Amino acid sequence: MNAVALILLILAHLVTDTTTGALPAFLPILKQVHSLSYAQAGALIMVMNLTSSVIQPLFGHLTDSLNLRWLVPLGVAVSGLSFGLIGICPNYTLLMLVVIFSGLGVASFHPEAFKGVLGSAGSRKVVGVSWFMVGGNAGLALGPVMIMAFYSWGGFNGTLLFAIPGVTMAVLILAYWRRLTRKNGKQAQEQVHPQRKPLRGRLKPLGILMGAVVVRAWVHTGIATFIPFYFVSVLHGDPVTAGSLLTIFLAAGVVGTLAGAPLAEKMGPKRFFVISVAIVTPLMIWLQMLQPGMLLYIVLALVGGVLLSSWSVCIVMGQQILPDRAGTVSGMLVGFAMGLGGVGATLMGVVADHWGVNSVIHIITVLPLLSALVALFIPAGDKDYARASQA
Repeated sequence: MNAVALILLILAHLVTDTTTGALPAFLPILKQVHSLSYAQAGALIMVMNLTSSVIQPLFGHLTDSLNLRWLVPLGVAVSGLSFGLIGICPNYTLLMLVVIFSGLGVASFHPEAFKGVLGSAGSRKVVGVSWFMVGGNAGLALGPVMIMAFYSWGGFNGTLLFAIPGVTMAVLILAYWRRLTRKNGKQAQEQVHPQRKPLRGRLKPLGILMGAVVVRAWVHTGIATFIPFYFVSVLHGDPVTAGSLLTIFLAAGVVGTLAGAPLAEKMGPKRFFVISVAIVTPLMIWLQMLQPGMLLYIVLALVGGVLLSSWSVCIVMGQQILPDRAGTVSGMLVGFAMGLGGVGATLMGVVADHWGVNSVIHIITVLPLLSALVALFIPAGDKDYARASQA
C-alpha cells in the first residue's frame, strides 16, 4: 500500500467535497442578500448536483479512454477557486456560473482520484476505497463549518479563503505526482474483468433500485437544503448558527457510513436499506416537535446517521445486480441517481415558495417510506439476477 499517496487522495477528497457541503449552509444568507426565491435557491443546489454528480459518468468514460490523470490536481483547485468567488458575485447569473464551475471541478476530480486510490491501496482496495469515501463525507461535514467561519471572520470576502485549501492540495499532489500515478496504468492493464452476461432480466431490478436511491437522494438533499431554512424561518434561529445543523447532520453521516457496513453484512443489504430508510420518517416527525436546543441537534444527528448509513449499501446492491459491470453501476448510482437529488431540491423550492418551508419538511418526512416501499420490490439475492440473465 502506498500510504502517502492514499492519504493525499483522501485529503484531496475531503477538500474537494467541502464546497458541496458548504453551499446549502450558505443559502439562507445568499437568499437574503440576493433576494432569491426558494426555487432559485433550490436551483443552485440542483446545478451543483448536476455538474458535480450527474456528469461524473461522462468524466469516468473519458478517463477510461484517455490519460487524464492531471484532472486530480486540476479538479480540487478549480472546485476551491470557483467556490471562493461565491461571496463576491454581484448577481444571480454570476452566482450560478461559479457554482457550475465548482461542480465541474468536483466531477472531474472523482473518477481519476478513485482510480488513484485503487492503484495506491495495493491488495487492500476495499479498505482504501472505504476511507476515501469517509474523506468525502468528512469534507461534506466540514463545509458548513468552514463557510460560516470564513463569513464570520471576513464577511462575503471571507469566502475567498476556500481557494487556499484547494490550491494547497493541488500543489501537494503535483509535488508527489510520480509516485501517485506510476502504478495506475500497469494495474489497470492487470485488472481482471468478469465476463459480461446479458442484461436481460436485470434491468428491472436495477431500475427499481435506481428509483429507491433517487427518492432517498431527495430526502438527503431536501434535509441538507431546507433544514437551515426551517431553522431560520420556522424556528426563528440565527442564520449563522443554522450552518452547525448541517455539520451535525453530515458528521453523523460519517459515523453512520462506517457503522452501517457491518450491520448490513449481518442483516443483508436489502433488508438493511429498507429498515434504515424507513426509520428516518419517525425521526423526522420527532424533529418537528422540537424547538432550538440540544435535543434538536441530537435528533438531527440520528437522522443523518441512519439515513447515510445506507449509502454504501446502495452500491453493494447495485454490484449484486451487475457484478460484471460494477464500474458502470457505481457511476450510475453515485453520479446519476444521487445527483438527481438536486432536481428534487428545485421542486421542493417551488413548494416552499407557494406553501412554505413547513410543507417541504412534511414532504421530506414521507419520502423515506416511499423509498423503502420501492426497495421492497427489489429481488433479494444475486442468484435471482444470475438466473434471470440466463433465462
